Amino acid sequence: MSYLSIFQVVRLLKSSEGSSDFTVPMMILTQKITKVAFELHDGTARKPESLSPSQTSRALRKFPSPLEYLSYNFNFMGILAGPLCSYNDYVAFIEGRHYQRSGDSEHVKENGVQRRPEPSPTNAVLEKLATCFLILGIHIAVSRAFPVDYNTEESFLETASLLHRLFYLYISLAACRPKYYIAWTLADAINNAAGFGFNGYRKNGKPRWDLIQNLSILKIELATSLKMFIDNWNIQTALWLKEICYDRCTSSPTLATFVLSALWHGVHPGYYLTFLTAMLMTLAARAVRRNFRHHFLVSPSHKIFYDVVTWTTTQVAVSYTVAPFILLYLGPSFKFYRSCWFCLHLLALFLILLLPKRRQAPSREATGTKGIPLKATLQENGSAFHVDSNGNQAKKML
Repeated sequence: MSYLSIFQVVRLLKSSEGSSDFTVPMMILTQKITKVAFELHDGTARKPESLSPSQTSRALRKFPSPLEYLSYNFNFMGILAGPLCSYNDYVAFIEGRHYQRSGDSEHVKENGVQRRPEPSPTNAVLEKLATCFLILGIHIAVSRAFPVDYNTEESFLETASLLHRLFYLYISLAACRPKYYIAWTLADAINNAAGFGFNGYRKNGKPRWDLIQNLSILKIELATSLKMFIDNWNIQTALWLKEICYDRCTSSPTLATFVLSALWHGVHPGYYLTFLTAMLMTLAARAVRRNFRHHFLVSPSHKIFYDVVTWTTTQVAVSYTVAPFILLYLGPSFKFYRSCWFCLHLLALFLILLLPKRRQAPSREATGTKGIPLKATLQENGSAFHVDSNGNQAKKML
């Protein structure tokens, strides 16, 4: 992390408009090195009974060979943009075991492992490439019409109302997201084209190629809560932060995780302002959901109204929060926040301090439908442990 930070400082001092970010491959490499280090620590230095189920499944019981370690870190599929993957998943791919899944099928070997014909990634790759081209066209058209820098233009701040400024903020920052969508979707497609990313079969028998998927575009754009937005944005990095920081920090894990995330992203002050604001918004969102959501579950019409309101507030809150991340520097960031009178900061503080801190009753979503645990969710201090229908487990920071 120190090595990465040094080069991020160099980039900050020498960067100019239009310059490329040469630290991205180093960010991916930092994730891989630290991930393997902690998984080796769990497998060789800690007692098995002290590990959580997710840590047990990822723990490495022996040191990888130099060739295996270098292959994991520098393979051509993920060296430039990732996404991050588990070392065990990568080794299973290299050894040809990634197509084997436990379950019932007419093609079952004696050891209980399915043996089907290797699924083709062609359809998944073509679908993701088509998505990239579509999003690229949208990005070019919308970003030119709604430049982000206009959010801090004096003439705009002096003449536009607060609602107008917040609406423009949402449109202009939504136009920035496609560049991340394209990078992560293309990186996922590259891995799939090489045969990596198979994640079992759907109920209809079609193969899933989402093992290392880094985002869900529709869930991001239609998110009705900050948790839903974060859960589907840069998924593999969220899992990495949870694994190496959130689960291991004994004091203020949420704050520590946000600080680590800011350090990993870089040294631009806008990053830190964004993540501090995000922590505030996260606490406020939990308080609102805990106190109000159950009132709107009495009928479908109430639920639709609740979803519309929470979608609107979530999208505005996310745009307000990430504005410094895009603007990068404190000057324009504070200029924008002052123009809004720090309204959402003050509202978040008001909600956190005044809303009761009672526990929310468990919902039926915790057990799925018809008694089938399609998605079990155990919430504790802002984390969620998910078990889907294929038995895949992941715990994400809220």
